[in-house]
Amino acid sequence: MIDTHCHIDFPDFDSDREGVIAEARRNGVDRLINIGADIPSSRRSLELAKTNDNIYCTVGVHPHDSKTLTPAFLKEMETMTTSRKVVGIGEIGLDYYRNLSPHDIQKNAFVQQLDLAVTLHLPVVIHVREAMDDALQIMKGYTGRLRGVFHCFPGTTEQALRLAEMGFLISVNGVLTYKNSRMAKVAQEVELETILLETDSPYLTPDPYRGKRNEPAHVSIVCRKLAELRRVDTAEIDKITTRNAEKLFKLVEIFGQ
Repeated sequence: MIDTHCHIDFPDFDSDREGVIAEARRNGVDRLINIGADIPSSRRSLELAKTNDNIYCTVGVHPHDSKTLTPAFLKEMETMTTSRKVVGIGEIGLDYYRNLSPHDIQKNAFVQQLDLAVTLHLPVVIHVREAMDDALQIMKGYTGRLRGVFHCFPGTTEQALRLAEMGFLISVNGVLTYKNSRMAKVAQEVELETILLETDSPYLTPDPYRGKRNEPAHVSIVCRKLAELRRVDTAEIDKITTRNAEKLFKLVEIFGQ
């Protein structure tokens, strides 16, 4: 299994990071993609990836921190992507729930980073909250030029299908296990070939561990829950979602080097 979205560079893991990585492996999660969320975490993510064979990373600025994106950091991001351990740009997007950056600044930062991804031929990891209509409108302009994943998918089945037509995947996590989860409904209705597994560690811990720190090992819980929802073997979910992640982030190509 692959945890396609975690943040184990965060201080939450400073006391036991190596143990968390080992526990993930014991639970069948043999590869992690650590996601940059701002300038410092993008730098930390790359360092973490460079020092762990089974960890890859993305670099980018989260919509909360859109106002911190500068031309200098865009240039630094471009330089970072010369490392084979950088497999995408993210997490980027729009978040109108917390509104920690003005909407126009969020949109501008989003577009700048999408354009960078097009130039670099890299997939994107997109965060959207309470902003799906604006995100879909922006993404229309990138149809056929860009691929990526809408992480912790917040939308409807109809929106997921529209994104699939545009070449985008969705990722699911511990929210699948929550009562009355819309994500669970969507995960039952779209093609398995459009789904990735993630944790968003240290956030969104699945039941029965909700309220505690999330970690990559819990991808195994997400995998089992998705198998239950789809009424297929866990091994089938593992195989298909792993293949989806390898194709999107070109991990097979990396392993072949």
